[in-house]
Amino acid sequence: MNQLKTAGSFTLLCIASLTIMVGTLLAPGLVSISAGLGITGNSVLLITLPSLGAVVFAPLAGKLIDKYGAYKLLMIGLFLYGLAGASAYLLHGPAQVFSNRFLLGGITAGVMASCTVLISTWYQGEARLKMIAKQGMSIELGGVIFLFLGGLLASQFWALPLSIYLIAWVFLAMLLLFVPRHHATAVNHEQITKDDSKTIISGLSLKNVYLISTLAMTIFFTSTVLLPITMHELSYNESQIGQLLAFISLVAVVTAGFMPKIIKWLNEPKVLALAFLAFALSYICFTQASSLLLVLGALLIGIGFGFSIPLLNHMTVELSAAKVRGRNLSYFTMAVFSGQFFTSFMEYMPGGAHNVFIMCSVFSVIISMVLFVKGRKAA
Repeated sequence: MNQLKTAGSFTLLCIASLTIMVGTLLAPGLVSISAGLGITGNSVLLITLPSLGAVVFAPLAGKLIDKYGAYKLLMIGLFLYGLAGASAYLLHGPAQVFSNRFLLGGITAGVMASCTVLISTWYQGEARLKMIAKQGMSIELGGVIFLFLGGLLASQFWALPLSIYLIAWVFLAMLLLFVPRHHATAVNHEQITKDDSKTIISGLSLKNVYLISTLAMTIFFTSTVLLPITMHELSYNESQIGQLLAFISLVAVVTAGFMPKIIKWLNEPKVLALAFLAFALSYICFTQASSLLLVLGALLIGIGFGFSIPLLNHMTVELSAAKVRGRNLSYFTMAVFSGQFFTSFMEYMPGGAHNVFIMCSVFSVIISMVLFVKGRKAA
């Protein structure tokens, strides 16, 4: 199977980095940006509304991919991503701005799903698993880079972070230059294997994968929403909070890189069980005031992400016939962004962040045990 050249692979990984950027880019300068856009209340929606937009529009994105092709939808998606993201500067007030953020999330769903479809077209078997692991690394690395740039630019002028969305146009040019629209070998291979997809992997069906994806992202992203609040209460400053969140992303990047090697030793449910066990232990650490335990918790939750979301993405591809891969990956996108959006309500849970951390730990242990049993049966 002929694979993409290095420049083409790098392009698809760059595009993947746009996924987490869509909401978190505005986080460092949220106060000044919300004021500049005329948002006086519910400013957190600037970060979370794209997730809801992705959930709502993902099924439509999947149908368009299967009907018109991933390449064409990715081209359109990248153009609209840059346009919608940067044009928020021209908008003012809740109605206009929130509508823009919602629409941007829908565009992101199309970009994310079509990018993964292209990866699944160009790569097969173990090479595909490694590439999707790199995709997961790129998503988290994008979080580190764009959070840093967003904060840097916001300190100069509130609207400057919005210009970063235009990098999608750079990636669009790279797509046209380095990723061929058609590849005979890839197309023929897909035609041969389109009905050869599995219906179950190590005891897990596609519906199981969607459910686990939602749970994993809800538990993981809860830390992103609540850690800044709890750390602020413990007198950590914004710089220290940012460094810890960036450390989580870096750990996730490294762990995702190791994930394909771990799969050779353990089956998928056991690796996912390890991910949720890491989540459980991380939230026990987060309930403590110790700086050392905070860092240990960050290490563990980063490991949890690296062993879960990239693997679940790969499993979605493996469980999908080529003719419905776009649709199924759009459902995976829905699952991931649903989990992210659910965390919007975590700060309103009774008992505050401490109780939420304990709840996340307990649920993670239960899920880990169920997955471990599944893995034992499948072994």
